Amino acid sequence: MKKLFVGLLLVLPLLTMAQVPQPFTVTGKFGNVNAKVYMAYQLGSNKVLDSAQIVNGSFEFKGDLIYPTAAALIVDHQNVGAQKLDMRTADKLVFYLDKGIINITSPDSAYKATIKDSPINDQYKQLQAIGNDASAKTTAMMTDELKSTDTSNSNSADRQNRMQAKLKIIQNEYHQRLKDFIISHPDSYLSLLTLGSLDGPTPDPNEILPLLDGLTKEIQDTETARILRDELEKMKTVAIGAMAPDFEQADTLGHPVRLSSFRGKYVLLDFWASWCGPCRQENPNVVRVYNKFKDKNFTIVGISLDRSDGAFNWLNAIRRDHLTWTQLSDLKFWNNAVAQLYFVQSIPKNFLIDPAGKIIAEDLRGDDLETKLQEVLGK
Repeated sequence: MKKLFVGLLLVLPLLTMAQVPQPFTVTGKFGNVNAKVYMAYQLGSNKVLDSAQIVNGSFEFKGDLIYPTAAALIVDHQNVGAQKLDMRTADKLVFYLDKGIINITSPDSAYKATIKDSPINDQYKQLQAIGNDASAKTTAMMTDELKSTDTSNSNSADRQNRMQAKLKIIQNEYHQRLKDFIISHPDSYLSLLTLGSLDGPTPDPNEILPLLDGLTKEIQDTETARILRDELEKMKTVAIGAMAPDFEQADTLGHPVRLSSFRGKYVLLDFWASWCGPCRQENPNVVRVYNKFKDKNFTIVGISLDRSDGAFNWLNAIRRDHLTWTQLSDLKFWNNAVAQLYFVQSIPKNFLIDPAGKIIAEDLRGDDLETKLQEVLGK
């Protein structure tokens, strides 16, 4: 359900005339291997695929780059050629290229290779360990749930809320460990890249900008940091504490509805679509909460990201999921005007707006939505 957030982890900066490329050298020793080896990486807007011959285990790559970049070494043991290698099963090593010399050693393969005396790759290992730990905990949680819960009741709202709560604990721990990495490595380019992905596709500028300000001037002066800062400054318009941007969009009957017409109520601005599985799974919880608080100065405005040819699916999903609140859409998929206004890059996504029109919370799912409404409206 994600779209790419401009300037983040996998979007590397374009080269400019003012920036001077720095040389790098990659040397390798893979036992007594004799084979072709490829190195793939991104250089600005260009994808590079270089090759070398491993002779008695030794090989070397040279080049220039401006910023560190992710790279992959792939050994072609069978001499089938780069186009025929299956990247899922190929003998490969993912690492980070940086200026200077990087020495890679292995007894016999890229898969078993190690890199020593490379600060950026040591940091990359730390980030990998953090991610692997979160993945392992998530897998263990899901496995325990499958063992402990009647599978015939696997889609119940109670079970979904319980799993969402457990997943949130894992996510919060993962999030904090990434923040700790950023704070403890202010001079690392990987801290900048981690910042760009810290909150997923829709980062919170109130959280990310102070962390960005804590990086060294050298890192902040990179093109990647400037792109990230520009995007975050734009997103302040829909951050918690900002006044919710007003808009007008058509309802299911084609009648225009303005957000400001709900001023005086708490409004959950809920972005979803009939084709979005997680949205449909969350809908029973939203319906339950709506029915509980709809008479307490609370309502919901749904914004659907359905396609122009999906009007029937949109209306049918509203009926089947019992979404009785106001539903709006221009049926322009990810180009929905309201979604673009609110920088929505993934769904489900929501914003809670107070009676004065101020955004007071976002991404409230599972029990979090009811808890927040109890806080502002009373039990």
